[in-house]
Amino acid sequence: MITRWQWALIQLSRRLGFRAALFCLLAVVTPFVALVVGPVIPESLPADVGAQAVDRVLGIIASSMLAVTTFSVATMVAAFSAASNSVTPRATELLMQEPATQNALATFIGSFLFSLVGIITLSAGLYDQRGQLVLFVVTIIVIAFVVVMLLKWIDHLSRLGRVGETIDRVEEAVTSAMRSYAAWPHMGGCPLLEETDIPQEARPIFSRKIGYVQNIDMQTLCRAGPDEMTFYIRALPGSFVNGVQPLVMVTGPEDENLEKKVCAAFTVGDRRNFQQDPRFGLVVLAEIASRALSPAVNDPGTAIDVIGTAVRVLSIQPETKSKENEEGGPRFPNIHVPSIPAAELFDDVFTSIARDGAGLVEVGIILQKAFRALAEVGGRDYADMARRQSGLALARARAAKLIEADMRRLESHAISLNEDPAQK
Repeated sequence: MITRWQWALIQLSRRLGFRAALFCLLAVVTPFVALVVGPVIPESLPADVGAQAVDRVLGIIASSMLAVTTFSVATMVAAFSAASNSVTPRATELLMQEPATQNALATFIGSFLFSLVGIITLSAGLYDQRGQLVLFVVTIIVIAFVVVMLLKWIDHLSRLGRVGETIDRVEEAVTSAMRSYAAWPHMGGCPLLEETDIPQEARPIFSRKIGYVQNIDMQTLCRAGPDEMTFYIRALPGSFVNGVQPLVMVTGPEDENLEKKVCAAFTVGDRRNFQQDPRFGLVVLAEIASRALSPAVNDPGTAIDVIGTAVRVLSIQPETKSKENEEGGPRFPNIHVPSIPAAELFDDVFTSIARDGAGLVEVGIILQKAFRALAEVGGRDYADMARRQSGLALARARAAKLIEADMRRLESHAISLNEDPAQK
């Protein structure tokens, strides 16, 4: 549960230039700190650091960091392009938001600006001998930080954009979203089990923008109307809204400002986001597997890796204890929120893999093992969906005309119609 302002701050902190701006702020502030701290340094402390020596060191930093930054940006763009072509364009956003990438570029750009500001203030004669000592000490610290970051950056570049590394990044994102969803399946509101539970007199409120719901600020929505007003959410994060699909259904007194207040609680963007939308992460995993199974790539090993990742991600929900039950009641009793059906979670990740891998017995066997594993850990809903997906995968394999021996192998791993893996 994230408020609108927290959501905006998180998105800002993930932008490539945010950390660089923080480092640049240090660069601008440091000379003025040196001016303040310089007079406090005892005159007896050796401070025979000449302005020319500091200026020379800052010049070296400025020239070298400009070259390193240019090289790093070119390498990063090439890696992102490779990831977009070989994996999926939807995963590129995660690579751009990686802390290692942002920290490295922020360090290089920030140290470059730090040296420029230092050279300008030295040339302006703003430092006495003690101020020059402070600037020199800070410069040495910056150099040490740059060296450490360079070593980390070199190691990171060896993996940036590779298929396995990209899958790991997607798994981290969807795992975080799934854990959050499993802990708060109704975002602190009351469960909305069926659409028929919405009163007939409820009136819809539509989005003013066309796009995907990225975040719902439950606190803002709860305070959008008086206490006797009840909200029934119809568009979860990841839903596409276009003025036809309502955001919420509302019962209670009329309020001319209600639409504006409700729309303020929903963040609608042009694209889906990983943070509050676990289904999007599953879709991206399926895209990676489908591209690997395409005739142009022909890499069933990557698809098998994705299937294992999907099992780990989907196992989070039944293994995570809901925090909503621990608090003795919903935080927002006037908001009713539907949960994500297990059928949609399974369809998002397994349908395209089973379709594109129907002609590969090795992919089919791993799929059947995955369905059985999820059926045994996920309870009744997962068992029903696993049995359904198992049957569909077998039907697709038959349509792909696998040889009889391969079909027998698949059927030996499949879940039969009369079998109940959830009872094992």
